[in-house]
Amino acid sequence: MAAAVVVARGAGARAATAATLRGGCGTAARGRPCVGPARPLCAAPGTAPDMKRYLWERYQEAKRSTEELVPSIMSNLLNPDAIFSNNEMSLSDIEIYGFDYDYTLVFYSKHLHTLIFNAARDLLINEHRYPAEIRKYEYDPNFAIRGLHYDVQRAVLMKIDAFHYIQLGTVYRGLSVVPDEEVIEMYEGSHVPLEQMSDFYGKSSHGNTMKQFMDIFSLPEMTLLSCVNEYFLKNNIDYEPVHLYKDVKDSIRDVHIKGIMYRAIEADIEKYICYAEQTRAVLAKLADHGKKMFLITNSPSSFVDKGMSYIVGKDWRDLFDVVIVQAEKPNFFNDKRRPFRKMNEKGVLLWDKIHKLQKGQIYKQGNLYEFLKLTGWRGSRVLYFGDHIYSDLADLTLKHGWRTGAIIPELRSELKIMNTEQYIQTMTWLQTLTGLLEQMQVHRDAESQLVLQEWKKERKEMREMTKSFFNAQFGSLFRTDQNPTYFLRRLSRFADIYMASLSCLLNYDVSHTFYPRRTPLQHELPAWSERPPTFRTPLLQEAQAK
Repeated sequence: MAAAVVVARGAGARAATAATLRGGCGTAARGRPCVGPARPLCAAPGTAPDMKRYLWERYQEAKRSTEELVPSIMSNLLNPDAIFSNNEMSLSDIEIYGFDYDYTLVFYSKHLHTLIFNAARDLLINEHRYPAEIRKYEYDPNFAIRGLHYDVQRAVLMKIDAFHYIQLGTVYRGLSVVPDEEVIEMYEGSHVPLEQMSDFYGKSSHGNTMKQFMDIFSLPEMTLLSCVNEYFLKNNIDYEPVHLYKDVKDSIRDVHIKGIMYRAIEADIEKYICYAEQTRAVLAKLADHGKKMFLITNSPSSFVDKGMSYIVGKDWRDLFDVVIVQAEKPNFFNDKRRPFRKMNEKGVLLWDKIHKLQKGQIYKQGNLYEFLKLTGWRGSRVLYFGDHIYSDLADLTLKHGWRTGAIIPELRSELKIMNTEQYIQTMTWLQTLTGLLEQMQVHRDAESQLVLQEWKKERKEMREMTKSFFNAQFGSLFRTDQNPTYFLRRLSRFADIYMASLSCLLNYDVSHTFYPRRTPLQHELPAWSERPPTFRTPLLQEAQAK
């Protein structure tokens, strides 16, 4: 999706625009006469050309060309169950498969985030002495998206692109959008300097004022932060934003560490865990082909055992060669000092020195360096799947040469939106209109500039519309107006492949090679816009035909 999908669809719009501007319209290439000329009509001697008429004729021709293009795009819908590649990788080279647990092997229902929000909110009231009135705020699953940045000192939540630019219109203080003029004044523009950005793992530390929320579990945290900010602002209560951030962070952490979330899920597993036969099907397929498998998770042993027993079966441990719980990722990948501890069937920690990681046993903590020493599983024959771009994948690909797969549950819903006729029509025309603006800006006379201003206004309105297709406040997880998001930038760097869920693996042979789409670089675009795109994206029809 990220780059290849958007470019694939945009290339058609650029081709239509280029044809319109070269020959007056896109019909000449199809053997029909053009509607009008490519430059202003010759005016009568001594009179100026009618630029307003000329520009609007070009506009209408581009509009018709775009409308003719939409049906061909609608016949090539994107496959939400496809696997997308950032880096060429062949599964035939993979001998060992590793997995995170939460939001990788197991998915949770919408009830879980409400539980986390409510529990953390109550901890703020009961243990941090926050006003009881904040209990009136309830969790809104449609407020935030993953990947947002939070300015700890200014108490504002925002979306930032791959070049550190804030997407105006997506900056929120509390539950209200901050006007663009105020944002520009606050940051002396819309760019966030590198030294203010979050650190390598998305945290606010070592002088960094921004925190990036990359975890799916962070959605209730962002919403709670915004709700409490809203309460203080609406009631004119003076408060320290840094303290609020820390208190909310600690409360969310305690929901996990104190076992509140784990106990609630174990007590009503059917309510919170989405049962999926496909998880077992994926693991069984890999086992049938002789692949080794391991699990490294930060979750506790009893919690993982109950969840895996529910979605896979009580014999789930027979499928894994190594199981590691409470690993404390990302420290697991960097701290060489923590040895493994074996746990017995009752969950009691043993003091034995570990000389071998045995199948059927459960181990706690440890570190990757000891893991590599004990297993010998090194390099590009290992593929590890996780949902957290930083904690699960970054160190593995940068420091250890493992191949990595990102699980992005939001991908499936975004692709379904991108397959709708309304989205396709809007995006195709938006890119065509952008091409018109780019080409026609050479006309600097007052009459032409008035027309161009109307086009710019329409383009701005369409951009806002495309944002609301995905999320009314923040838009798509993967794109700002025209650039990739900061989230996508990190995803592209740290994940060889990405997909909506592990079940997507069932659509591919174990020797399948994933090839990244050759997307045009900016200096290649003129040549590409002269002809239809020659690359392909994973299409829904192809998957259905298999």
